[in-house]
Amino acid sequence: MLARTAANLYWMARYLERADYTARLLQGAMHLSAVRASGDREREWQAALLASGHPPVAGDSARIVHHLAFAAENPSSILSCLAVARRNARAVRTALTVDMWDAVNGTWLELRGFDPARMDEDALTAFLDWVKARTGLFHGVYASTLLRTDGFRFTRLGQFLERADNSARLLAARLAPALQAAAEPTLDDPDALAVLRVVGARRAYRVFYKGKVTPRAVAELLALRPEFPRSLLYCFEQITQQLGQIAMQDPPRSAECKRLAQQMDAQLRFGQIDDLIGADPAARLGELIQRIDRIGGHLARGYCF
Repeated sequence: MLARTAANLYWMARYLERADYTARLLQGAMHLSAVRASGDREREWQAALLASGHPPVAGDSARIVHHLAFAAENPSSILSCLAVARRNARAVRTALTVDMWDAVNGTWLELRGFDPARMDEDALTAFLDWVKARTGLFHGVYASTLLRTDGFRFTRLGQFLERADNSARLLAARLAPALQAAAEPTLDDPDALAVLRVVGARRAYRVFYKGKVTPRAVAELLALRPEFPRSLLYCFEQITQQLGQIAMQDPPRSAECKRLAQQMDAQLRFGQIDDLIGADPAARLGELIQRIDRIGGHLARGYCF
């Protein structure tokens, strides 16, 4: 496979996964800002910015929504993500199945029907639901129609490296301070509930954990539970599996990336949550984000992205 084909498939999947995650962050911030006291509402929107990897943005919620959803100058806004994903898909049109192209191109065409200038709360809710549905459609279509060759493997790598990075950032932004607190909450922790809402895991949490929602248990779910498809462990199971298949074709190119990914997979598979977060959760989770970024960097260098 040509390096530019692999790169386009990889980044197409990453940007679609990022669009889905950003839509989930905005939905979570909308819900929590509606039920929180007025003094805590700005904190919810700034937390969404932090969890998406952005620095603070001055202004009210409308400005933050515009920055994360529609700002063309923001390369990680939903609008930018869908535009770049479509551009990548168009560059490798012949490497996609018909259904994959229809999912990506149809999303781009339908996006023109949303007017950012008329985004009241109801319209924004409908838009974010639409983003989640369209990215979910793409994930389902490529999983069910794409041949299990290198095209599938690079698409899968893009999806799950992005998902791992998103989950790590969500843990760092929302749970690091609560994880450092010595005392267990007497009621459901609001930040832990916010994380569950973003990743759609409230029912999954109840399956594995009984009683109140605590930061430590939510961190364990999002990091170490192999059954949960947004957990770090699940993501790295997928990453190491795909890297192993690619390495069969060209071992030297993926050697360092594969080594780092397998090291991370082993740490998550055989570690416990206290090993992962340590005494300083913010610092340890920050290191985790950097390690995921290094894996992506080695993958890009190895395959000349």
